[in-house]
Amino acid sequence: MLDINTLQNQSCQPITPNSHRMVIPTVESYLSVLPGWQAGFDYNSIERSIQFKNHYQVMAFLNALAFICHEQDHHPEICYGYNKVTIKLTTHTIKGVSLNDMIMAAKINQLRPV
Repeated sequence: MLDINTLQNQSCQPITPNSHRMVIPTVESYLSVLPGWQAGFDYNSIERSIQFKNHYQVMAFLNALAFICHEQDHHPEICYGYNKVTIKLTTHTIKGVSLNDMIMAAKINQLRPV
């Protein structure tokens, strides 16, 4: 059974050009256990926006996120402002969503749950 704890305990794995992107029903299945995340345009990515009280909290979150991204060697697109962070995960090698994106989303939810 798919659950967020299983995803949080996994690590991102190397992706090869022969790897396949997730199909839409699989993406939707994973998103059902990842609160706050939604499919991006054409299901080529997953995205989440997070509100904070102030800029200090944004920067603290981004520093923690940077550590996880480095540790997992999987790097999202990040846009931030005074009190908001928007994160977009995709696997460029396969031009779509992979299990690594779901693992990262679960780990990000550990930093900032919904």
